[in-house]
Amino acid sequence: MSAETPVCQLLERQDADYRGWLWVAPPRDAWLEEGEGALLAADQAVLEAWQERGRPAHSPFAGEPPSPPGVVLFWPKAHALGEWWLLWLCAYLPAGTPLQVVGENQGGIKRVLKVLAALGLGCRKLDGARRCTLFESRLDRVGLDPDAAWTTFEAEGLTLASHPGVFGHGKLDDGTRLLMGELPGVLPDRGEVLDMGCGDGILAAWLARRGLATTAVDVNGFAVEATRRTLAANALPGEVLAGDVYTTLPGRRFDAIVSNPPFHQERSIDYGPAGRLIREAPDHLRRGGQLVLVANAFLPYPDLLEAAFGGFEVLADDRRFRVYRASKR
Repeated sequence: MSAETPVCQLLERQDADYRGWLWVAPPRDAWLEEGEGALLAADQAVLEAWQERGRPAHSPFAGEPPSPPGVVLFWPKAHALGEWWLLWLCAYLPAGTPLQVVGENQGGIKRVLKVLAALGLGCRKLDGARRCTLFESRLDRVGLDPDAAWTTFEAEGLTLASHPGVFGHGKLDDGTRLLMGELPGVLPDRGEVLDMGCGDGILAAWLARRGLATTAVDVNGFAVEATRRTLAANALPGEVLAGDVYTTLPGRRFDAIVSNPPFHQERSIDYGPAGRLIREAPDHLRRGGQLVLVANAFLPYPDLLEAAFGGFEVLADDRRFRVYRASKR
């Protein structure tokens, strides 16, 4: 099967033997998923896709991967996250391992030359096509701890862990702030609550501090780790799971689901994860349970809420964001 994404189309035309290589933080692509090598990723949806095909798949938070003959790093648009991946690879894989770094030109791949030079790693351009560039280098010990990328900040009387791979790195998102202002008036005093798309753990920690039995889920492994660190920093209990929306919660029901779901420009017909969050929420709520979420005001979530619940209300609207509530009858 031919590659679908531009970066994989560039890789497909290389004469390199990628058997046994480690693909790091790649996009979803059938050519990759049906090909050779193993996966290292923090995206639970990508991990599950590879695992379903019987392919080796590893998380950077679940032990060290095997030593591969080579590594291909897909450079992310978040520059600091790309640096973290490089530091992690240099720290955990053998020095001298061949490294290729690929990415879209508009995503900042050409910064890799300066990044690698700053780390004392040589680099040369290997190929370019489809508005993408492929560089090659070798891993080496660089004396920098990837764990140093983790930081903390204070918000709402809580200490929050943050990482470049987490949404809203280092600050409280305005939508989340609006949502939190409405929660005290609508949530039960006790019960089980799900924080879907937990990010840095601000909502999970806030819910746990109120004495609610809290479960937090995120598809992003960095967010899962951040939420675990946030709960630990505040000495709060809570269950934190990696999952693609409800995939890790079969048969479980809650008294409330709260969320600031991700928004993507590529608008599929069900609006991606947020559409699944809304559509499947009634199956994960007890009778009388409620979904409370915040979203960009222009998103057509009212139609999804109406279809899933038969009604909803707007709790807040500041023209940028809206807070919705829908209850299971």
